[in-house]
Amino acid sequence: MYMINRALILIRIIAIILFIGWRIKHNNSDVMWFWVTSVVANVWFTFSWLLYQLPKLNPIKRVPDLAVLQQHYDLPDGSSILPGIDVFVTTADPVDEPVLYTMNCVLSILAVDYPIDRYACYLSDDSGTLIEYEALVETANFAALWVPFCRKHSIEPRAPESYFQREGMIYTGRSPGEFMNDYSHVRMEYEEFKARLAALDGTIRERSDVCNAIKATEGDATATWMANGTEWSGTWVEPAENHMKGHHAGVVQVVLEHPSGSKSQPELQVSSVSLLNFDGIDVRLPMLVYMARAKSPNYDHNKKAGNLNAPLRVSALLSNAPFVINFDCDHYINDSKALRAAMCFMLDARDGDNTAFVQFPQRFENVDPTDRYGNHNRVFFDGAMYALNGFQGPSYLGTGCMFRRLALYGIDPPRWRSDDIQVDTVMFGNSVPLLKSVLAALNQERGITPPNLDDSSFLAEMTTVVSASFDIGTDWGRGVGYIYKIATEDMVTGFRIHGQGWHSMYCTMEVDAFCGTAPINLTERLYQIVRWAGGSVEMFFSHNNPLFAGPRLHPMQRTVYLNYNIYPVTSVFILLYALCPVMWLIPEEILIQRPFTRYVLYLIITIALIHIIGLLEIRWAGTNWLDWWRNEQFFTIASLSAYPTVLLHMVVKLLTRGKGIRFRVTSKQTTMEDDGDKYAEMYELRWVPIMIPAAAVLFSNTMAIGVAMGKTVVYGAAWPKEQQKHAALGLVFNLWLMILLQPFALAIIGRRSKNPNILFVLFPVAFVVFALVYIGVHFLVVNFFPSMEI
Repeated sequence: MYMINRALILIRIIAIILFIGWRIKHNNSDVMWFWVTSVVANVWFTFSWLLYQLPKLNPIKRVPDLAVLQQHYDLPDGSSILPGIDVFVTTADPVDEPVLYTMNCVLSILAVDYPIDRYACYLSDDSGTLIEYEALVETANFAALWVPFCRKHSIEPRAPESYFQREGMIYTGRSPGEFMNDYSHVRMEYEEFKARLAALDGTIRERSDVCNAIKATEGDATATWMANGTEWSGTWVEPAENHMKGHHAGVVQVVLEHPSGSKSQPELQVSSVSLLNFDGIDVRLPMLVYMARAKSPNYDHNKKAGNLNAPLRVSALLSNAPFVINFDCDHYINDSKALRAAMCFMLDARDGDNTAFVQFPQRFENVDPTDRYGNHNRVFFDGAMYALNGFQGPSYLGTGCMFRRLALYGIDPPRWRSDDIQVDTVMFGNSVPLLKSVLAALNQERGITPPNLDDSSFLAEMTTVVSASFDIGTDWGRGVGYIYKIATEDMVTGFRIHGQGWHSMYCTMEVDAFCGTAPINLTERLYQIVRWAGGSVEMFFSHNNPLFAGPRLHPMQRTVYLNYNIYPVTSVFILLYALCPVMWLIPEEILIQRPFTRYVLYLIITIALIHIIGLLEIRWAGTNWLDWWRNEQFFTIASLSAYPTVLLHMVVKLLTRGKGIRFRVTSKQTTMEDDGDKYAEMYELRWVPIMIPAAAVLFSNTMAIGVAMGKTVVYGAAWPKEQQKHAALGLVFNLWLMILLQPFALAIIGRRSKNPNILFVLFPVAFVVFALVYIGVHFLVVNFFPSMEI
C-alpha cells in the first residue's frame, strides 16, 4: 500500500508539471491578470501539497509493549523501579474551564496505574483563584474513596464524570460480588462531591463576608478568606490591588505530601468509606500540589508557556522527576496504563535515551456524531503525526505529551552531548536549589525524593521560582523550558527540541490514552484555528524559522515545520478561486484558460489524484471517509475565514510592529437545553468578523447558481453547445464549493440546523429566487432599457 501511495504521489507530481507547462505554453485567456494569478496559484498549491505529502513517504506505527515493561521494571515483591513522573495540569479560568472538568482530570491522574511513590501531580492555576485551591482539597478527600475503588475493581476510565456516564461496560475487576454495593456508594459520594464543588463559590463568598465583617476595618479592601481564617494571597472575589487577575502573589500549597510523608493520607470526609472493604488494596495517594504563579502588570506573563514553566521549576524543587507530562484541564486519562505506555519508548534500550518526548493523539468525547466542525481531526492526528514516526518524530501538540526533563532544560541528546555542561544562573535563574536540582537531573536520578516541607527557607524558595520576574534575564522561554513569544508554544517548543537533535515518538494505544473536550460551536472552533495558524505564521517570522535551523534537524522534519508555518498562505488563492462565481454576473462568457475543455480535464485529473491518495491514506492511517471529508470541508472553511484573518493580522503586525496573536481561552460546554440535547451549544450562532469572507463566498455562489439558472431560461436555446459545456463545468465548481461549505451554512442558520436536511430546502429556494430576480431584471431591461445588456 505504501508503494502504491508513493507511486501515485510521483504520478501526480508529473501530471502537475505537465499541467503547468501546458498552461504556460497556451497562455491564452480572456483576463490575463487572472490567468497569471491562477498559474502562480497552481505553483503554490503544488509546493504546499509537496510539503504536506513528502513527510508521509515512510509512515511507521509504534505500539508500546506493556508486558515487557512490566517484566523489566515491576519487581516480584510488588514494588517497582520505574522512573519518576511529574504530571502538570494547567487551567486558566474557572468559568471558561469549569472546575468539575479540572478536578476530573486530577482524579484520573491520582488513580492512574503507576507506582504511587513515583509520580506527583501539580495543578498550575493561572487564575490564582481560591475556588480552584479549595476544589483541589475537596478532590483530595474524595480521591481517598475513588482511587481505592478504581484499583479494587479495575475501573476504566478513571475520571468519574466520564465513567458514570458510560453504559454497558464489562466488569474486569477481582471482586464482582462487591461491585454493585461499592458502585452505588461511590456514585452517591460523587454526586455529593459535585454538589460541594458547585457550592464552593457561594461558600467562599459567605465566609469572606463574615471574616471581613469581623476582621476588616472601615476603608479596607474586601478580602477573600481561606477556610483556616487567613487571607488568600491570590486573586480575590472582589478585586483589589495585588489581588486581581493579572496582578497577585504566587501561591504554592502541598495538598497531599509524598506517600512516604506523615501527612500523605487526607482525613476522610466521606461517610461511605467505612462501608467499603479495601483490604489488600493500596489506599495511598501520590503527591498533590496546588500552585499559581505570581503575576504583575510590569511583566509579560507569557500565556500558557509561562504557566507550564512555573510548575517545571516548582516540581524541580519538590520531586524533580526525570520525566514530565502535561495535560490541559479539560483532558483526562482514559486508559490508566497510559503513563506506562509512554515509558516503553523512553526506556527503550535501542534509542530511548535520545527520545525527548512521546506524544499521544488527541481524542474528544463531546463531539457530535457527525463531527460537523471536524473536531476529531483524525487526518492530522492519525495520518500526518503517525507518518512522522518514520523520521525525527511528531511535533508537540500541547497536551498529552511526556517529556524528558533534560530535553525541556535545553540539554543536548546523549549522541550530541558534551561532557562539560554549564549550569548557571544565566540559563536557569538565581535559585541555588533549582540549580542543584538541574545537576541532579543530569545525573539521571530516576526516583522522587520527598522534600523537607518543614524548612521555611525551602518554602520561600518555591515562592521565588514562581515570582513574576524570575524569568527575566534568563534563558527560560528561549532555550530552556517551554518557548515564549509565539502563540503556538507547543509547536515552537517541539521545534526547538528537534533542532537540538532529539527524537520524538507518536504513541497509539488500542484504547485511547487520553480524552478531552473540543470547541462547542463554529465560533470557538474558528478562534482556535486562528491561534494555531497565527502562531505558525509568527514562528516563520521569528528566529525559530525552520529554514535557518541547524544541521541536526532532519530534512523531512524541516519540511514538516515549514509546512506548518506557511500553509495559511494557501487561503489567499483559495479565496480568489472561491469568488470566481461572480463571473456569472458578467454578460459575456469569460474563460480563465483556453482551450477550456482541456484545462478542466487537467484539473479533474490532478484533483482526482489528490483524492485517490487521500483514500489510500485512509487505509494505512486507519481513519474513515467521514474523517477525510470533514477535513476537506473544514480546511475550506478555515481558508475562507480564519486563515485570511491571520495573514491580515500578520501583515499589520509586521508593518506596525504590533503584538502577536492574542491568546484566548476556549470556552467549554457547561449546560444543555431543557430537552437534554448535550450538543445545544453547537447550534448557537455567534457572529464574528472572521466569518465575513466565508459568508460572502457562500452568498456569491448561491447567487451565481441562481443567475446561471436564470440565464439558462433566457439564453439556453441560443447558446452554442461549446458554451453550454463551459456553463455546465462552471456549475460543477459552484456546487462543489457549496458542498464543501455545508457545515458553515448550517452554522449560520443557528438552531434550525438541528435538522441538516433543511439545506435541501433552503438552497433550492434561494436558487429559484435569484433566478426569478434575474429573469425579472432581464425582462425590464429588454423592454424598457434595450441599450443595456445583462
